[in-house]
Amino acid sequence: MDKQPMSNADNNEPLRLPRTSESKTLKQIRHTTSHVMAMAVQKLFPKAQVTIGPWTESGFYYDFDNPESFTEKDLKAIKKEMDKIIKKKFPVIREEVTREEAERRIKELGEPYKLEILEGLQEPITLYHLGEAWWDLCAGPHVESTAELNPKAIALEMVAGAYWRGDENKAQLQRIYGTAWETPEQLVEYKRRKAEALKRDHRKLGKELGLFIFSDPVGPGLPLWTPKGTILRSTLEDYLKQEQIARGYLPVVTPHIARVDLFKVSGHWQNYKEDMFPMMAENEEEAAIERGFVLKPMNCPFHIQIYKSELRSYRDLPLRLAEFGTVYRYEQSGELGGLTRVRGFTVDDSHLFVTPEQLDDEFLKVVDLILSVFKALQLKNFKARLSFRDPESDKYIGSDEAWDKAENAIRRAVQHLGMDYFEATGEAAFYGPKLDFIFQDILDREWQLGTVQVDYILPERFELEYVAEDGSRQRPVMIHRAPFGSLERLIGILIEEYAGDFPLWLAPIQARLLCVSDEFLGYAEEVVAKLQGAGIRAEVDRSGERLGKLIRNAEKAKIPVMAVVGGKEVENNSLSVRTRAEGDLGSIAVEEVLERLKTANTSRTNF
Repeated sequence: MDKQPMSNADNNEPLRLPRTSESKTLKQIRHTTSHVMAMAVQKLFPKAQVTIGPWTESGFYYDFDNPESFTEKDLKAIKKEMDKIIKKKFPVIREEVTREEAERRIKELGEPYKLEILEGLQEPITLYHLGEAWWDLCAGPHVESTAELNPKAIALEMVAGAYWRGDENKAQLQRIYGTAWETPEQLVEYKRRKAEALKRDHRKLGKELGLFIFSDPVGPGLPLWTPKGTILRSTLEDYLKQEQIARGYLPVVTPHIARVDLFKVSGHWQNYKEDMFPMMAENEEEAAIERGFVLKPMNCPFHIQIYKSELRSYRDLPLRLAEFGTVYRYEQSGELGGLTRVRGFTVDDSHLFVTPEQLDDEFLKVVDLILSVFKALQLKNFKARLSFRDPESDKYIGSDEAWDKAENAIRRAVQHLGMDYFEATGEAAFYGPKLDFIFQDILDREWQLGTVQVDYILPERFELEYVAEDGSRQRPVMIHRAPFGSLERLIGILIEEYAGDFPLWLAPIQARLLCVSDEFLGYAEEVVAKLQGAGIRAEVDRSGERLGKLIRNAEKAKIPVMAVVGGKEVENNSLSVRTRAEGDLGSIAVEEVLERLKTANTSRTNF
């Protein structure tokens, strides 16, 4: 068993909250608590049928089919019933049964969902009982008794909709989310972080700061970027484009749709079809033979066509093609979440075509680019995940030899760099292994950002060649890479990481001039024109509000630099500067303000 966490009540450091996957004790607690919750639900709502109830990294959930919708009041009643169950100190008993015996018992209960679950289980079939009062199919692990659960360290959080088996064509269920910890102090810290996360929620801040919107007539998962949000996107794109050009990347642009046949060659149609939007065919006959067009889920087959458009020599390699390409994934509506899970998103995609001898060096250069991007964005807390294939799975294409070479190349790179990494079997793309950068944000949540993939498979499937030094035709290796990953997800993460208070170089509006009265508007407009001419994103607040309100509005809009304009400033050709980073800086000459803003932009520092 894991050691009990120590309380941090006597210092200012927040408690470390382990994830379920990191703690055997939490896994046992949360598995058992989910069963206690399901038992409480069925006691209070006899018509409720249970389906699945797994742990999550911060708690657990259970899906129910119940005739009536669960309410907030119901959650309180369920939690009260859970407390009663825990206090009865039921032993948690594991029982192995035959498939036939499990089926017989399930039919006695009248639980059709459990029958369907049973069909997919491999033997041994295990049941877990709470005393003699309740049981469910489960593989465990569990605590030995409900007495080991602390009711004050458990909370029910919310009810959400969910489809059975994640299929929107099947029954709609009700999912009750909960959390369970070893100590009440951990629960308090978890709730504090949740409250902070609500304050930082990019959907809330994005609306308040006027960065993006979603529109029902457009459709779910399809963000619309406002002028301010577009400036933010463009600033990020321009930064990376400049970095890429300096490193020998060549820009390309490709279409949003292509023939289905292109994705049949790449393998996406066979292996990724459920995540793609439906095919567009001219008629039923064309549809029947799968001849038509699809929205692209990936950019790589397009860049491959550009490579293949002419015969390449070893002297042309490495060839680095880069594009901010928008791709489309048919995500289930219940899985969408603001900018972090959308149906149309832009990838800072690049595909490098290299000789086998160039692979290691080019891979290291890509990692160096990604690390420089993280530094510019002030993202420091991340680790490397080596996402390899599961040899037991049939979802991967290509030979064992190709996979071994690709995985070894990634392993060599991270070992050469001395990076903190871990290997994750089964997380590879279907055509190649990946090095994924997992970022841990200020609230201890994990996000995947940049990724690099080594690919021997697609060059083989598309029969790519180059002329080697000896005149023979050889196969290049591909490197797929995206330092940002999804631009939409990155911006959502940055909004929450910065709490909307962007570094000056990223802020959509970098400076706002605030006039003591309207008589100084002319001077303010002249100064703003000068700043804008130097590439500074500046504006004048023309609302006519009193100065105190102007300052409060600028603070609320999280403008990095505010400059007050009055008679003294006009007389001295200066600005009274106030920044969010350092507060009131006093009167500064306009030319000095301009130079300091330009320097801050170039160096990506504060004013």
